[in-house]
Amino acid sequence: MARMNMVQALNSAMDVMLGRDPRVVILGEDVGYFGGVFRATEGLQRKHGEHRVLDTPISESAFIGAAIGAATAGLRPVAELMFVDFMGVCFDQIYNQAAKFRYMFGGKAVTPVVIRTMYGAGLRAAAQHSQCLYPLFTHIPGLKVVLPATPYDAKGLLTQAIRDNDPVMFFEHKALYDMAGPVPEESYALPFGEANVVREGGDVTIVTLGRMVHTSLEAAGQLAADGVQCEVIDLRTTSPLDEDTVLESVEGTGRLVVVDEAHPRCSIATDISALVAKKAFGALQAPIEMVTAPHTPVPFSSALEDLYIPDAQRVVNAVKTVTGWTR
Repeated sequence: MARMNMVQALNSAMDVMLGRDPRVVILGEDVGYFGGVFRATEGLQRKHGEHRVLDTPISESAFIGAAIGAATAGLRPVAELMFVDFMGVCFDQIYNQAAKFRYMFGGKAVTPVVIRTMYGAGLRAAAQHSQCLYPLFTHIPGLKVVLPATPYDAKGLLTQAIRDNDPVMFFEHKALYDMAGPVPEESYALPFGEANVVREGGDVTIVTLGRMVHTSLEAAGQLAADGVQCEVIDLRTTSPLDEDTVLESVEGTGRLVVVDEAHPRCSIATDISALVAKKAFGALQAPIEMVTAPHTPVPFSSALEDLYIPDAQRVVNAVKTVTGWTR
């Protein structure tokens, strides 16, 4: 077991899969010579060659379309869409083509493409480089959507994504790239659609994902000191979604707080809230609380951006609301 940060864990997963499967190729802007804008592909071109790790022109529509086409022709491309905010120039290839090929061709077509992309606020990158757009992709049938919260999950989920026969949107929060933790050096895969209960507790269920897992754990630690035990669930994937783990937890605690960095309208928070309201309403002992970013663009001002991102205190306050805790 080695200690890796998330960038190193992602690099390790791609390195192993490039070595094991000649169909795997990496492509995107600056992924080869420079090793990617966040260095996730550093060293891979030198090791595996320019024909396996390809630098592309600055045209997301071109290289995302090329990756999808290559997937239908038998390769297993991993394309790096530098920031998810740039999806606007290649969205048609993703949602109107790759996501629909299996359906349109009666299950005979497979499109094993992975699109790695970076998301999230906190790096002073302003409104066009900081959005949480995973709800848009979760909405689309035919896409799988993955959001690792730890280096261990990053390597295991990316390995699974490269092996998968369907298009996978793989979201990496920029603020988590330096986070380090234990990661096996050998290859392993984590299945999609299986949430991770990262903290057990019987008073309140907190459902969250990505960077907000760590925010929620911080809040749960503070609450535990006051005798409130929170069960924290990391969804890991939003499509497929592990409904059973969420519902089972709420059946046990009777209370739900959903923590999501995305905007509050049509988000993962609203989706989970609706799911529980429909399928576990009888178990609820209090109204559901959501902790989200506001329905505004991400501010560039550092002070405003810090207020924009959900923090542990907001999660603590939401838990206090659903438990009626007044101390």
